[in-house]
Amino acid sequence: MMQNVHLAPETDEDDLYSGYNDYNPIYDIEELENDAAFQQAVRTSHGRRPPITAKISSTAVTRPIATGYGSKTSLASSIGRPMTGAIQDGVTRPMTAVRAAGFTKAALRGSAFDPLSQSRGPASPLEAKKKDSPEEKIKQLEKEVNELVEESCIANSCGDLKLALEKAKDAGRKERVLVRQREQVTTPENINLDLTYSVLFNLASQYSVNEMYAEALNTYQVIVKNKMFSNAGILKMNMGNIYLKQRNYSKAIKFYRMALDQVPSVNKQMRIKIMQNIGVTFIQADREKMKKAFQKLITVPLEIDEDKYISPSDDPHTNLVTEAIKNDHLRQMERERKAMAEKYIMTSAKLIAPVIETSFAAGYDWCVEVVKASQYVELANDLEINKAVTYLRQKDYNQAVEILKVLEKKDSRVKSAAATNLSALYYMGKDFAQASSYADIAVNSDRYNPAALTNKGNTVFANGDYEKAAEFYKEALRNDSSCTEALYNIGLTYEKLNRLDEALDCFLKLHAILRNSAEVLYQIANIYELMENPSQAIEWLMQVVSVIPTDPQVLSKLGELYDREGDKSQAFQYYYESYRYFPCNIEVIEWLGAYYIDTQFWEKAIQYFERASLIQPTQVKWQLMVASCFRRSGNYQKALDTYKDTHRKFPENVECLRFLVRLCTDLGLKDAQEYARKLKRLEKMKEIREQRIKSGRDGSGGSRGKREGSASGDASYVDPLGPQIERPKTAAKKRIDEDDFADEELGDDLLPE
Repeated sequence: MMQNVHLAPETDEDDLYSGYNDYNPIYDIEELENDAAFQQAVRTSHGRRPPITAKISSTAVTRPIATGYGSKTSLASSIGRPMTGAIQDGVTRPMTAVRAAGFTKAALRGSAFDPLSQSRGPASPLEAKKKDSPEEKIKQLEKEVNELVEESCIANSCGDLKLALEKAKDAGRKERVLVRQREQVTTPENINLDLTYSVLFNLASQYSVNEMYAEALNTYQVIVKNKMFSNAGILKMNMGNIYLKQRNYSKAIKFYRMALDQVPSVNKQMRIKIMQNIGVTFIQADREKMKKAFQKLITVPLEIDEDKYISPSDDPHTNLVTEAIKNDHLRQMERERKAMAEKYIMTSAKLIAPVIETSFAAGYDWCVEVVKASQYVELANDLEINKAVTYLRQKDYNQAVEILKVLEKKDSRVKSAAATNLSALYYMGKDFAQASSYADIAVNSDRYNPAALTNKGNTVFANGDYEKAAEFYKEALRNDSSCTEALYNIGLTYEKLNRLDEALDCFLKLHAILRNSAEVLYQIANIYELMENPSQAIEWLMQVVSVIPTDPQVLSKLGELYDREGDKSQAFQYYYESYRYFPCNIEVIEWLGAYYIDTQFWEKAIQYFERASLIQPTQVKWQLMVASCFRRSGNYQKALDTYKDTHRKFPENVECLRFLVRLCTDLGLKDAQEYARKLKRLEKMKEIREQRIKSGRDGSGGSRGKREGSASGDASYVDPLGPQIERPKTAAKKRIDEDDFADEELGDDLLPE
């Protein structure tokens, strides 16, 4: 074996593991004691870097270092500068970063470490500025002016307008002082224009809110005329607002248009607001024109001398002449002229009063004041009554009553008109006692007032005294044959007294006056129906339909009349039209459902009975009719479900249980026995209840009617085919019944000519 082992010969080749113990001598701290350059740097101040001079030609380090193989070479600095402590050209390079860190020679001599020089003590105080310098005075004045402007704005927002104006004036005075001082110190170009603008604008605004419009306009003119203020032209809109408040509409429109010309087209919102102001100004100008026209109207002279119709003495000849001219043609012409003038004035006042002021009440007040100062002073009370009537039309009854009660205390004519309106107002409120009281006041104040007599007849009619009511209506017609309200109401009174011929005569006369009055036409048709003349009734009702084609009551009345005549197709047409316009009339729904049952259109009848059950959910008969229609149409399952649902809602209804028993038996269902037991129990309870009622009747001798349409039902209501519906036999409710006679209209008709 050893013959194959070869030992490595000993040669001079390098050791494979040599060099691992070699290292850079720079890191050898044991050699630092023998390093002359390092020892000198420690002992002296050569560690500080000297300034670079021309003597040092190279920064390369010539210090020898050992390599990994024991050889020594020279290593240059990686950044091209001499290494710290290196010897270059015989000069030792000093250490760097010594003084900057606080290491000085003084530290070696025992002084404390103080890199921030805190041991020097506090710095000397700054030199105080001179308060008397012009710049400081100017700054102080600017501050005071700004504070005054702010205080003025705050006072304005708090509602203290006087204080706001005083602050604005103080700011203006101090700002002028500031401008003079600044002109003395600096050039005029350095004046604070923004401060001047804000002071003037605030002053003008405060003048405006304090209604000192002349001063506000002057201040705005100062701003607008100064070319140094940019965009000052837009303030012309504020000047236009002031002219609008002064009702100088032409100048307001002029300044609005000037402002509109100076606002750029980019600022659309501002332009829209200015144009809106122009439109409002035109409207206000029209209002002023209306006022001026009304004032001119009431100043037109009538040239009527009322004094010549009064006898100045007891001279018989003069009295005879006066009596002769009181009713001659000239006097009649003067009366007509005066009546025409009063009519024009009243019409004009009613037209302009709602629009000349912010509210109709303020407009009427203005008209009343103007009329009181004119020759038509007696028309002021009439305008007050019109104002009250306007309140009534707006359903503001309290204001109307307040005005009328004030007028009630004036002279007899105005008192009668006010009491007439109060009577009508209380009558509409069903306060017949108050209505009768004010009607008496109106009649006593003016016995020839047809409106007062008509309202008095209304109060008597409400108490059931029809004969006396007719007398008041007749008296009203004697005083004014054109009083349509009295004629209408007397026709209703005759109808109530069963004097049908006289009632028909009244309504025919009224029809000659009011050709297209639906109420009059309906009453004529109603009279013919009561006189058992259905053909004439249908003819007049057709005229009503031509006037108001969508009245459901009139259409249902036509259907009823055609049904009585036996014309089912026409009856169906009008009943269906009535249902289309008003699908909640239970009588119409009932007739339509019965019509479809007669014609055996069960499915169509179902929808009407379902609607009836929605309108009257507590009435069991509608749901029974729905179930019956399902059963007759052959839909037994749907009929069974409907009967079950009806039984859940009305568990004590005998008819529903009977049909459930019959239907379940026919279908072979097990539920028939359960429903039969319930039916038997209910019938027994019903029998006991009837016996108790019968015994109570025998004991007390009283009688009690049966309840119809209750949840418990009625046994007589059912036949073998199911519940049958009874068609309406009574007349449908009239559109205008006896209690709907016409009250007096609240308006000019209440005032005597």
